[in-house]
Amino acid sequence: MTAVPLRSVAELMPLLPELVLVGGAFALLMLDLFLSERQRVATHLLSIALLLVVAALVVFGVGGHGSVLSGMFVRDVVADVLKVGLAVLSALAMVYLWPYMRERGLYKGEMSILMLFAVLGMMLLVSADSLVMVYVGLEMLALCSYALVAIDRDNPLASEAGIKYFVLGALASGLLLYGLSLVYGATGTLGLHEIAAAASTTESMTMLVTGVAFMVAGIGFKFGAAPFHMWLPDVYHGAPTPITLFIGSAPKLAAFGMTYRLLEVAVGPLQDHWQIMLAALATLSLAIGNLGAIMQTNLKRLLAYSTVSHVGFLFLGFAGGGPEGFAAAMFYALVYALMAAAGFGAIVVMSSRGFEADRIDDYKGLNARNPWLAGMVMLVMFSMAGVPPFLGFWAKLAVLRAAIEGDMMWLAIVGIVFAVIGAFYYLKVVKVMYFDEPEGEVPAPSSNRPMRIVFGVNAVALLALGFAWSPIMAWCQHAFGI
Repeated sequence: MTAVPLRSVAELMPLLPELVLVGGAFALLMLDLFLSERQRVATHLLSIALLLVVAALVVFGVGGHGSVLSGMFVRDVVADVLKVGLAVLSALAMVYLWPYMRERGLYKGEMSILMLFAVLGMMLLVSADSLVMVYVGLEMLALCSYALVAIDRDNPLASEAGIKYFVLGALASGLLLYGLSLVYGATGTLGLHEIAAAASTTESMTMLVTGVAFMVAGIGFKFGAAPFHMWLPDVYHGAPTPITLFIGSAPKLAAFGMTYRLLEVAVGPLQDHWQIMLAALATLSLAIGNLGAIMQTNLKRLLAYSTVSHVGFLFLGFAGGGPEGFAAAMFYALVYALMAAAGFGAIVVMSSRGFEADRIDDYKGLNARNPWLAGMVMLVMFSMAGVPPFLGFWAKLAVLRAAIEGDMMWLAIVGIVFAVIGAFYYLKVVKVMYFDEPEGEVPAPSSNRPMRIVFGVNAVALLALGFAWSPIMAWCQHAFGI
């Protein structure tokens, strides 16, 4: 047996958070084999602890920055910011997962393991410095997500959602892979920085621009941007709500990382081409997302369409371009992920066995029944609507400013118009809670104390961070050298 040189081990230190995560995930997978159904809470709690340990390793810079695996993986400040968000939001989703699934007799030990491997895929994706690593991370995330969405096999809605997610996700992966192959064919290299160097000198410019167009289409699918959003409402509605919380929050940060790596790092010299593509997607997403949400009576579908509109706002930052635009888009991605976790968390807290609390009418008269819960939901809706001084307001302001500074005044005006339109359906939920009478006997909300505390902290944070958003924005700006 040949000994591994110490220098080789030291060179892998930037991979330490990922190595800890994958080692812990395999250890928990083996542990789960020897636990009974009642003991599986240990696997779940250890999974949450593992994610928090990984977040701590990233925050404290353990392992340092650098490029490893022959230049396929890079750890920098951009990756670190996104990885902290990924780990914390995934741990948050797991807090909701255990009581919800156990109450319905649906909890399986592999659910936590699948979420851990999905997080690993997302971490690889945001640190990708090669087209190969982009695709490996994306497929690891996608395969785990398909299984999680369809985990409730006896539920027709969940099975339908899983099939739609799988079929349309495969189509999106195919589009993206075709785009990556065209970019490789035009530049002759897989490394993102090498692609950027070759992009301005290649003789196959038509092939390269076509590849970029297919990449943007694949990115649009993964974000759920219009007109590639057709999977989003059905998947969000059909999946168990804690799974919806997970796939509706953390993967948006991974999609941001993928977009930045592919469009700015790899094909940055073609910004004039992909900038207008993202501006078009932003306009369509703002229009279809907000107008579609107005017509919804189901809260999960309303939040799904609102996701489409939020993706439109996020693309305002990308379309603005430059370090300020990317910093604003990252800030918006982090804020939206936190808001989405709170929005779907409200549905989980309101639900009980046999009652999903996913209709807007289920919230009628909530203030008379549970003033605390109504107040927390109101904070979430106000932040999503962009009411000052909530955190969502500063996120919208940041991307609008980035669009204006990027000479996209028309796009900023479109964003402002649809921000006003979008406030309607969020405030409709608040109106139903405070001014409508309840219909019939409504089951009591969940009594799980840890879950209620986490939801309360998440909701209050949207207001508290509205007064202290500058450090988060400064962190995002530091990631892009501002």
